[in-house]
Amino acid sequence: MTDKEPPSYQRVVDDLRSRILAGELAPGDKLPTERELQQRWGFSTTVVKNALALLRSEGLIEGRRGSGNYVRDRTRLVRRAHSRDMRNRLGSTSPFARDSEAAGKRPNWEADSRKIPAPPQVAARLGIPPGDPVMHTRYRYLADDAPIQLADSYEPLAVTGGTRVEHPERGPVVGVVARMDFIGVTIDRFTEEVTTRPALPEEVDALALDRRGGRWVIAVERTYYAGRTAVETADIVFPGDRYRLVYEVPVDPWTPPAGEPEAD
Repeated sequence: MTDKEPPSYQRVVDDLRSRILAGELAPGDKLPTERELQQRWGFSTTVVKNALALLRSEGLIEGRRGSGNYVRDRTRLVRRAHSRDMRNRLGSTSPFARDSEAAGKRPNWEADSRKIPAPPQVAARLGIPPGDPVMHTRYRYLADDAPIQLADSYEPLAVTGGTRVEHPERGPVVGVVARMDFIGVTIDRFTEEVTTRPALPEEVDALALDRRGGRWVIAVERTYYAGRTAVETADIVFPGDRYRLVYEVPVDPWTPPAGEPEAD
């Protein structure tokens, strides 16, 4: 009994994928045109289109309107949750800026802040009554001018209202931890809930995701606390193929139960 031959489109995918991963086709290189691939393999237009769609869904190539398909730069930004808001040693620079610069990318971001009544879901996360005033800031982050992250941040104006950091992007320092330190509010922990899901239509547009494939995102629900008080909560969205999230979690030292001798 012999193994079945792989589907025609898979043969095209395997060939192009292996050439990309081996570096034979480097980031920025243009792939052969659909007609050239048809002529090379002797397959139909449908087979070639399916192969290219799969490579796009894997994040290996990107289509450029009117130009063709190109090998994608697969450099991912690394977000190290454990150290992203360390005090003093890292100062008040943006954690996103540090992530970008560590990957050799130029950071930039767009921000729009507005005072709004807290929606019920946001109020529940902040532990405040629905309708209480919060500062809602919508961010779009870019690395080398390419969109790479979205965030919706909410801060209770009971904490920041009337201070120099009320507007997150207009004050003397940046970054949630540094800004709260500036007004004497000491953040001592944060929680994050991470999920993956299909991108929403507005996220596809804002992140310039390929409409023909690869439209999934990593969604992070984050909340900062000063003692028992939630001082900021945010919904953060990363393209699934452009970011790596790294968590380092300390483990408390082991203490033997009372009456049990320690090992030699």
